[in-house]
Amino acid sequence: MSSNLRIRRVVLYKHGVGYFERRGKVSGNDTLHLDFKARDMNDVLKSLTVLDLSGGSVSAVSYDSTKPLEQLLAEATIRIPEDGSLTALLGQIKGARVRVRVGGAQVEGSIIGLDSLAVATGETALMRPFLSLLVGASLRTFDILDVSELEFLDEAVRKDLEFYLATVLSSYKKDSKRMAILTSGQGERELFVSYVVESPVWKTSYRILLDEGEPPLLQGWALVDNTGDEDWVDVKLSLIAGLPVSFVHDLYNPRYMKRPVVEVKTEAAAAPVIPEESFGSAADMLRDAELAAPMMSAMPAPAPAAAPRRSRAERGGQVPVGGPGSGGPKLREVMEKSAPVTTLTREVGDLFEYGVDRPVTVHRNQSALVPILHKPFEGKRVLLYNRSTREKNPMACIELKNTTGLTLEGGPVTVTEDERYVGEAMLDTMKPNDRRFVPYAVELGCVVSIEDLTEDGPVFRVVVNAGMLVAEYFHVRRTTYLSRNKAQRAQELYVEHPRQGWELAKDAPEPAETTEGFWRFKRELAAGAQESFTVTERTRGQRQYLISSMGLDQVTYFVSQRFVDEKMAGLLKEVVAQREQVDALAKDEQRLQEERNQLFRDQERIRSNIESLKSGASQRELADRFVAKLNEQEDRLEAIAREMEALVKQRQEAQKALNRRIQALSYTADL
Repeated sequence: MSSNLRIRRVVLYKHGVGYFERRGKVSGNDTLHLDFKARDMNDVLKSLTVLDLSGGSVSAVSYDSTKPLEQLLAEATIRIPEDGSLTALLGQIKGARVRVRVGGAQVEGSIIGLDSLAVATGETALMRPFLSLLVGASLRTFDILDVSELEFLDEAVRKDLEFYLATVLSSYKKDSKRMAILTSGQGERELFVSYVVESPVWKTSYRILLDEGEPPLLQGWALVDNTGDEDWVDVKLSLIAGLPVSFVHDLYNPRYMKRPVVEVKTEAAAAPVIPEESFGSAADMLRDAELAAPMMSAMPAPAPAAAPRRSRAERGGQVPVGGPGSGGPKLREVMEKSAPVTTLTREVGDLFEYGVDRPVTVHRNQSALVPILHKPFEGKRVLLYNRSTREKNPMACIELKNTTGLTLEGGPVTVTEDERYVGEAMLDTMKPNDRRFVPYAVELGCVVSIEDLTEDGPVFRVVVNAGMLVAEYFHVRRTTYLSRNKAQRAQELYVEHPRQGWELAKDAPEPAETTEGFWRFKRELAAGAQESFTVTERTRGQRQYLISSMGLDQVTYFVSQRFVDEKMAGLLKEVVAQREQVDALAKDEQRLQEERNQLFRDQERIRSNIESLKSGASQRELADRFVAKLNEQEDRLEAIAREMEALVKQRQEAQKALNRRIQALSYTADL
């Protein structure tokens, strides 16, 4: 990171991003550098703001490519190995113009190459590198060890070398990408830079101090994490509660569009043109050539957008720098007299901001507790019983009303009572004046037992309509809570009874509160006493009777239960009698059908016997007898057909009359 652009302000959000502001001094056309993690580049490119606050300008912002190191180095024209870097470099740039200083003289020329030559040293010879230069029209050779300075005169070679070295330097931090801010202006100026990057979610934790005869105290702390590569030194810290929209969009990686391929259209060679003969006069041609002047219309400029309105800031409470003491005899006094820090709070739309007015320092890869709240609140100790939470005992709770004037973010709560640790709880997010029960311990000094009874209540309404008799009644459920307070102090108990779609009966006690899933009933328990109360619920039920299937015994039962009056009972008895007539006709029809089926079976037997008879006088006599029997049966079958036709018609008419009578019945009685 550039030392000229220190972090001055940090704003942390609850949805995983952080807003950072930097300020620093620049002079002339300085270039400032910022290093970011590769995974943060998309957020930085999406949110980066750079302003020259002193009249200068920002000419450009450049940043490292997304290509891997190996590919970047492969694109460079120069290669420098780990060993023999100077000789390897000079051997790659043959023809480059250089200026070398040998002794006290300077020589300019073009590099021919490097040669290793043997140089005698006493009785031995050592191989030494020699640089060959073309100086003017002559070739000169210099011992590399005698060259004290070498300057590249070709700008292209110099830029290639700078690119190679910068690329290698950036590879030392494999996850780091460098951004360069190019400025333009006169003299010393102030530069402002801001951006948003992914950051750990800030967290909250609370301390509640209960003392007999004193209002309870609420102390809040924010936990912030600096996971970056730079220290936050004396930064202005703000913490935002809420969930603004945020997303990741790939701006860092190059994006290419698929373009259509267009080919040149090939045409045949042009033939000579032969003008056609004119048929009109010159005056006709002139009239046809007259043109109308085009009409132009200007679009109105859009109205400027209205500036967003900002809500009024609200002052917050004072909070101590340190946590509570070690539990001495004056813990409350120590907390109240500890050095305060002011938290400036304000609502910004649906967001809520905690702004610490003192500079905050958090070193890299460290976390910190920052005090944001220290205020008394309206609340008291109560008991809350929920059968699904714990069947035998209620929970000790703090009935907390948020009278701090601040929005309280959700987080863990540690509770002390009379300077002793008594339990822990979780606090939901609370707006000002919200009220919550904060359970922190099981109250073993109070025991609750439950008795359940479910039954069907009496019928309260009877409706006869559309061929049905419907008797409406209530399913009744009675839940009796027996509470025994074994403690030597009076206690206030809230019983949560689940709401499961049933309604409270008229004789049920009135609930003190109603939530989405429970009724809360408030009970006062004296010391060492026990108390019981019953919650009665009901829901509608019904029994349905098909009138067309009723008998006289059912009608008698309805009369005895006062479901119907005497008039309706008489109508129902008429229906029963008429249905019995229909049933009798159906039975006669069935009897005739059975008789016809029996005749069919007898005829099959007789025909079989006739076919089996042989010739002879006795056989003919028996055959005549069978034929006579068949004729008699045929006469009966014809009579049965006539009778059945009449019965079917009579039964259908009786059934229609019965249906009309049943559908016409209408009756309602409230019992």
